[in-house]
Amino acid sequence: MVVSQVLLNLAKRVKQRRLELNYTQKDFAKRAGMGYDAYRRFENTGEISLRNLVLCATILDETPAFNELFSQQKYRSIEEVITQKKEIKRQRASKK
Repeated sequence: MVVSQVLLNLAKRVKQRRLELNYTQKDFAKRAGMGYDAYRRFENTGEISLRNLVLCATILDETPAFNELFSQQKYRSIEEVITQKKEIKRQRASKK
């Protein structure tokens, strides 16, 4: 999926939740502690700073989802664990 589409889908879901809570854009932005223009731009373009996205998530009680981002891989079987451990050799990025 193209990055811009991911951003627009995220903005659409936040907008849906905002409307479920019966908040105007201005009310939501104020409750989140962010600027109205920044929030309006987010709904229209999907562009938002990480800080403002976390503020939106806080209002929507979705901050636990951020704790799951980029967390350790969940394995489906012991074979996956064994294979993964064999493949991992370096723990640092290579120097350029």
